[in-house]
Amino acid sequence: MKKFFTAISLVVAMLTLAACAAPAAAIEPTPTSIPAEYQKISAADAKARMDSGDELIILDVRTKEEFDAGHIPGAILVPNETIIDTQPDLLPDLNAEILVYCRSGNRSAQAAKKLIAMGYTNVYDFGGIIDWPYDIVTE
Repeated sequence: MKKFFTAISLVVAMLTLAACAAPAAAIEPTPTSIPAEYQKISAADAKARMDSGDELIILDVRTKEEFDAGHIPGAILVPNETIIDTQPDLLPDLNAEILVYCRSGNRSAQAAKKLIAMGYTNVYDFGGIIDWPYDIVTE
């Protein structure tokens, strides 16, 4: 009887150890979303996207005074300083294509990176309006 219990204990121990040692290939990875990456494009690429007719957002992240002095037609204003850690009201769709610019390219890079960190997936920084060779409007 003692040999029987020893044999049963040994079989149970081997089965337990074998179950814990499943090969790594048998474990399915859990799907996770891959965060978007910062993307810099040229003014010409941004203009081509604007002229494509596709739905997109042109985002000016300068101050209101700078925006009023001259901005790209169709742009909306969300100053970089107001983009902190919550989704801006004017940007409700995390998957919208957003083309970001500022005066020289510094604030647009900051804003694009902050938006990406918030979960926006389709953000493109095209630098500063000082390098924009196309039309601007004033209001």
